[in-house]
Amino acid sequence: MSGDPILRFGLPNEAASLQLGEDLALALRPGDCLALSGDLGAGKSTLARALIRALADDPELEVPSPTFTLVQNYELRIPVAHFDLYRLGDASELDELGFDEALSFGICLVEWPEMAADLLPAERINLQLTQDGAGRVVTISGPEPQMRRIRRARSIRAFLDRHGYEHAERRFLTGDASVRAYERVRPQAGPTLILMDWPKMPEGPPVLDGKPYPKVAHLAEDAYPFVAVAGYLREIGLCAPDVLHVDYDQGILLIEDLGSDGVLDEAERPILERYRETVACLAHLHSHRVRQDIETDNGHIHHVPDFDPIAMKMEARLLLDWHLPWRRGNPATEEERQEYLSIWDALIGDHLSGAEKNLLLRDLHSPNIIWQPQETGVRRVGLIDFQDSMIGPTAYDLASLIQDARIDVPDELAKQMMADYLQLRHASGAFDERNFLKVWAIMAAQRNCKLAGLWVRLKQRDGKPGYMKHMPRTLRYLSTALQHPALLPLREWCHRSGIELPES
Repeated sequence: MSGDPILRFGLPNEAASLQLGEDLALALRPGDCLALSGDLGAGKSTLARALIRALADDPELEVPSPTFTLVQNYELRIPVAHFDLYRLGDASELDELGFDEALSFGICLVEWPEMAADLLPAERINLQLTQDGAGRVVTISGPEPQMRRIRRARSIRAFLDRHGYEHAERRFLTGDASVRAYERVRPQAGPTLILMDWPKMPEGPPVLDGKPYPKVAHLAEDAYPFVAVAGYLREIGLCAPDVLHVDYDQGILLIEDLGSDGVLDEAERPILERYRETVACLAHLHSHRVRQDIETDNGHIHHVPDFDPIAMKMEARLLLDWHLPWRRGNPATEEERQEYLSIWDALIGDHLSGAEKNLLLRDLHSPNIIWQPQETGVRRVGLIDFQDSMIGPTAYDLASLIQDARIDVPDELAKQMMADYLQLRHASGAFDERNFLKVWAIMAAQRNCKLAGLWVRLKQRDGKPGYMKHMPRTLRYLSTALQHPALLPLREWCHRSGIELPES
């Protein structure tokens, strides 16, 4: 996606300058240099101060001008080094101020960049402020990747303005393993809201039958699935965020803020009551007749895709394509590949063809469960991040919950959750427990094969090594799943291929 190489717009008052600083705080990334130019009194320090305070989420943060110290450093969500080069004696002194080091892991804001001659990076963002009556005109230029982020931030601000949130504060909330990012929006009046920033991305390289990975694995590529599934969950009595405003073309959603009270205690340990209520929530979902076509508020029909054999195998292949080469230093042989895929063909064809199916939320684990203490029953479980929902074996989401990818679930709690689910399902009608437990083991194995490869891919391909901390837990979970007799061939394949799993 490309756009205007130069942005130019007015800032009629100081409030507009503060808002621009807020928007830039959401657009900048580590490694960005923002060069702020303008005459004395043009508002460079005001803009820098607003940006730093937004990153700190502290409107009272002391942000002194670095006129005499030349640089002030801030250890924030993204570290910031604020330079004022007006009194720089010689351009070569920039190295002594630690500029290169600061830029390597954070953001550099530079006032009076002209004093550094050509020592600033060529790939910087240039922002020029000029006087325009009582206000200012701002001109921004820079490399396309940075300009794309700035244009996106401006588009989101325009979206908020159109829907009556002209003076709302925007604060970074979180990003995830996909292209989505989330903000917390604070209107001048009323409750806080969540903004989902979900830009459309160009199709990736083909991975199977000429299709890119998202299409093969049925990952949502626009906002329609989220809106449709949210409405369905609310319709059947579960708690999902209300969707207030959507721009489907741009991929911007403003939704209800369910809060930040999760299912873990301060020590990151599962809270028994909350996990057990989430199990009850799942049983409630699975007691309803499956619905595959869901209408959104604008009349669009979302057809929930099937978790078909192709998607299951594509995900399971991540262990083959990423984990195995990382584990032993060389890729799978053709013989190993064919045997692994044949094992999954047999598991899917022989054991899953008659499995009970319903809506899969697909990522039901601790980060995506928001506790609602003001509610009762299953509505105490707030559900988010369900845009990739599919129709598939009901056991999948229970495997995702009991084998929470992000935290350790004690064995006793895992057993209790399984017992709760089985009891609730028996109480709601005919239920094949033996077959369900077999399918649960297969789905747990499939999910953990996917995750064992995904953590490596996120590190090696996407530059996100933090997810590797979950690898030992994922392999323990996989080992547990492989204890079921139906999974003996996969357990033996892992052993022969050099994937040593811990004892379960």
